[in-house]
Amino acid sequence: MSRIESKLQSLGLVLPPPLAMPPGVVLPFPWVRVVGRRALISGHGPQARDGRIAQPLGKVGRDLTGEQGYEAARLTALGILASLQRAIGDLDRITAWVRVFGMVNVAPGFNRTPAVINGFSDLILQLYGPDAGAHARSAIGVAELPFDIPVEIEGEVELAA
Repeated sequence: MSRIESKLQSLGLVLPPPLAMPPGVVLPFPWVRVVGRRALISGHGPQARDGRIAQPLGKVGRDLTGEQGYEAARLTALGILASLQRAIGDLDRITAWVRVFGMVNVAPGFNRTPAVINGFSDLILQLYGPDAGAHARSAIGVAELPFDIPVEIEGEVELAA
């Protein structure tokens, strides 16, 4: 078992299976694209332990509290880690989290998007530490996200050779 898998297990966290897409939805791109020592991560939303889109859905600041948005971002981190594990094998191959772009489905007037995306960043820093886990980041509010998910996050990591 890898170091990161051990940390996840000690936290009681489980990586979900591949996302169970809604009926009729086909995505024409990979969740992770490895190019040399970089892994580019397509936008992910929060996943439940069974692989389905996690609930609740909707806009942060109307349908979800900021705390629920934070938890959605944390669940998104688990989905991203699961996709990375399927693409690269061992999560310990990640030597640096380079960049993270977080989008929050917001109600008008909700401007605490950085606090929501902290659900992702806090978990990555907890797992990878301040050196490998530190990342450049943006956290913006958007009017809509696919399937009414509250959070979508994409990013890039550097891999060991």
